[in-house]
Amino acid sequence: MHARANRASRAGEPAVLRVAVVGAGPCGSALATLLARRGADVTLFDDGHRPELLVGESLVPAVVPILQRLGVEETTAALGLLKPGVSFIWSPTDQFSFSFARFAPAVPPYAYNVPRPGFDEALLTNALASGVHRVGARARLEPAPQNGDGAELALAPETLAAAPALGGRQPDLVVDATGRARLAARALGIHAQAGPRNDVAHFAHFEGCRWEDEPGQVVITRLEAGWSWCIPLRDRLSIGIVLGRPDADRLGRTPAARLERAIAVDSRLQAIAGGGRRVTSVVTYSNYQLISQRGAGRGWVMVGDAFGFVDPMLSPGVFLALRSAESVADALAPFLRRGAIPSPAELASALDPYAAEQAAMLRAWSDLVAYFYDGRMPALMCAGRGWVGEGSSVVKSAAQGHIERHIALQASGVRTTSRYSRTLLRVLGRHGLRGVEPVSLAIR
Repeated sequence: MHARANRASRAGEPAVLRVAVVGAGPCGSALATLLARRGADVTLFDDGHRPELLVGESLVPAVVPILQRLGVEETTAALGLLKPGVSFIWSPTDQFSFSFARFAPAVPPYAYNVPRPGFDEALLTNALASGVHRVGARARLEPAPQNGDGAELALAPETLAAAPALGGRQPDLVVDATGRARLAARALGIHAQAGPRNDVAHFAHFEGCRWEDEPGQVVITRLEAGWSWCIPLRDRLSIGIVLGRPDADRLGRTPAARLERAIAVDSRLQAIAGGGRRVTSVVTYSNYQLISQRGAGRGWVMVGDAFGFVDPMLSPGVFLALRSAESVADALAPFLRRGAIPSPAELASALDPYAAEQAAMLRAWSDLVAYFYDGRMPALMCAGRGWVGEGSSVVKSAAQGHIERHIALQASGVRTTSRYSRTLLRVLGRHGLRGVEPVSLAIR
C-alpha cells in the first residue's frame, strides 16, 4: 500500500501527520512531545481536571531512560525524592529489602517518588514547549461514519470546533489517553478483560510521621487483610491500603474511617503514622486489573490506562503509560520520517504490533503481581534465604544471585516480558519452594 498525500495540506506544503491526543496526563503529554519533536502536528485536549492525589506516585527504574529521552529527569529529581529500592514486610519475621543499585547496570540504580500533580504538570509543560497545541476543553469521541477503510473513530463536532489548529478537519489519528475514562472504548463499544480481584484502595498524605527506613525507600506491608504502602515524598508520606471490599466495609463506613482504622490496628503503620496528621482528603480507587480487548484500529489508538492497568503493588502504572507513549511514537516514526500520511488502515497495521506488545506487557505485570498475592513470591524468598543459610557455598550464592537478578529485571520493568525470566520464576514457584507453603503467606 502507498501512503496518501495529506488531505489537509495545501499545494506546495509538505505533508504533515495531524494527531489529536485526548488527555493530558503523563502518557498523553509524553506522546504529544515525542510526536511533535518528530514533525507531527499535535493537538492535545486537556480538560484541566487535576485530582488532588493520584495513584502512581512511586516510579520503577525502567522509567528513568524514558524521562531522560523526554528531557524531564532533572525536573523530576527536583520535584521528587530519589527511590533507592523497595522493602516487603510480610510478617514480623519475613521481611525482604531490595536495592536497585545491587542489580546495576542491568537495572537503573534508582527511581523516583513524585508528587503526581507537579510531575504531570512538568510533562505537560514539556509538551507545550515542543510545539504542541493545547485545547482547554473536555473532548468527546464518537464512531466515525463507516465508509470502507475509513477511520473508525472521530472527534465530536463541538470538540473539533474547539481546536483551531485542526481547521475543522478530522485528524489523521485520534489517541485516547483519557485513563480510566476510556473514551474510545466507550464510543466504539470495546470490552475489556477484568482481573480476578475486586479490591478497593484508600490513601492520603500525612505529615509529621516517624520514618526510620532509608529516605525514599518504599515499604509494602502485608496486613491482616490486604496490604499497605508507604511512599516517602519530599515533605510528606503517602499511605494507602488495598483490600477486598468486604474487608474494607468491616474497617468502617467511610474511606477516612477505614484508613484511620487500618493504621490504628497495624503496629507498624501505627508506629509510623500514629503521631502524624493527615493533610489531604482520603482518595478511593478501584478496578485495578483491566486489559482492553482492542488497543488500536483504523485511525485510532489507546495508550496508558485507557488501554489497560494493573494492580499498583509494584508501581508499574506510570512506566506502562510512558512506555506505551514511547512505543506508539516509534511505530509512527517511519511515516514521520518520510513525510507521508498513512491511511486509517495503514495506521491500524502499523499500530497492531504495539497493541499486541502492550497487552503482553500488561499480562506479564499482572502475572508478576499474582505471585505476591498468592504467596509464591514471598515463599520463594523464604525458601531461598533458608537454602543459602544451610551452609553457604559459592554455587549456592551464585544461584541465589541469578534468581534474584531475574526477579529484579521483571519487577523493575526492564525485562518484565522476558521469556527466560518468566519461565525461571514459574518453575521455581512450582518446584523451588522447599516446603514453604505459599498459602500461609498469601494476601487475603
